[in-house]
Amino acid sequence: MSAAPQVHLAIGSSFHNVELVQVVVEEALRRLDVDSDDAHWIGIAVREAVANAVKHGNRQDPSKKVELDFGVEGRDLVIRVLDQGGGFDPERVASPLAPENVLKPSGRGIFYMRNFMDEIEYSFGPDGGTVVTMRKHLKSSAAASENKEEG
Repeated sequence: MSAAPQVHLAIGSSFHNVELVQVVVEEALRRLDVDSDDAHWIGIAVREAVANAVKHGNRQDPSKKVELDFGVEGRDLVIRVLDQGGGFDPERVASPLAPENVLKPSGRGIFYMRNFMDEIEYSFGPDGGTVVTMRKHLKSSAAASENKEEG
């Protein structure tokens, strides 16, 4: 049995690279034997985090990178997405459920991430950049195989 995937990606700030991240994450989730429904929702959350980093964090600046770290910590799948932008206040992001926002075609990424993952937190570097850390509690089979590999 192989060890749980530990992934680090650094991509250019282009929406074309979101597809690459999606493929890598799907393969890592498959190797972890994550339930297909959970894998679907995790994939959407990661896709939204990376797209937000490209669009809002780095403003599609090709000289800036988006980094993704993916791995298992204890019983949690932990995914970190880092951009090189100026940062933002997540509490000031308008709710997509507010009547004035329901029909808008954008603005749902953070909402999806909060609803599809078990935990989400934001941190900000002293020189800029936002780190979004998302956690999903793994069901016993995936976590047990990771713990067996560590032992």
